[in-house]
Amino acid sequence: MEAGLPPGVINFLPGSGAEITEASLSNPNFAGLHFTGSTATFQGLWQEIGLALPKLNSYPRIVGETGGKDFIVAHPDCDRRGLVVALLRGAFEYQGQKCSAASRAYIPRSVWEGISDELSDEIGKITMGDARDLTNFMTAVIDKRAFDKISGYIQRASKRNSCEVFCGGGYDDTVGYFIEPTIILTEDPNSESMIEEIFGPVLTVYLYDDDDFDAILKICDQASPYALTGSIFSTNEDNIQKAFEALRFTAGNFYINDKPTGAVVAQQPFGGARASGTNDKAGGPLNLLRWISPRSVKRTIEPPQDWTYPFMQQE
Repeated sequence: MEAGLPPGVINFLPGSGAEITEASLSNPNFAGLHFTGSTATFQGLWQEIGLALPKLNSYPRIVGETGGKDFIVAHPDCDRRGLVVALLRGAFEYQGQKCSAASRAYIPRSVWEGISDELSDEIGKITMGDARDLTNFMTAVIDKRAFDKISGYIQRASKRNSCEVFCGGGYDDTVGYFIEPTIILTEDPNSESMIEEIFGPVLTVYLYDDDDFDAILKICDQASPYALTGSIFSTNEDNIQKAFEALRFTAGNFYINDKPTGAVVAQQPFGGARASGTNDKAGGPLNLLRWISPRSVKRTIEPPQDWTYPFMQQE
């Protein structure tokens, strides 16, 4: 509005996604979709738009930012205290209910031996409760559907021989849908909780031998269809650049020695590719350009008076 848009151009319209979609696509002037949500929903919307094309006046612009299976890769030379803080905040802020939340981590065995007790102690200090009490670091997950989904991942992991619930693992829905901050250790880099989006306070950790850094970068790249956010922890620039190159298609927003969350609109454009969306970088000029319809104008000062070309003349 401040930029000069007329009243009514921007509206907040809460309601059923299915009903809003049906009404929107029934209008021949439907011109675009800018979506944030699940991968499955976005794919369904794209299909619906394709079916509606014969009734539309133009080809709609489609932008989507969907899910993620965001990672932290630590090198043996990493800042260990910094890693602890990044794991805790990256995985458990907002109960892990953010598409950029750290959901999987690849940590050298020597580093884990040095930080596991500290990490467990710090997680034990996390307070949970009413969201209106700002002294609480965590509150309930959004609804029963999310509660059942997240607790299901914890239950199944606790029964697998390849997995171990390192800390947390508790959940209670008697007063709100509360789930403890949970870390799962796995011996399988392709285990369920290591590759599927959970959208809750669950971090799965895979431990690798210290000299397998190159191999772990490849595993990280291939483990998930998503490519939203991720981070590398190392104090050596050569290792940082190696990860930067190896994971260039694995994260639309790549972080160095920081948690893979916290992008601020107008300061750090945000988006991801692969199953994470169209990577049009909301919050930046690249996204804005997607909605512009360019027009080229040619004005001739002296119009040609002869339609023939010189090479057509007979010798």
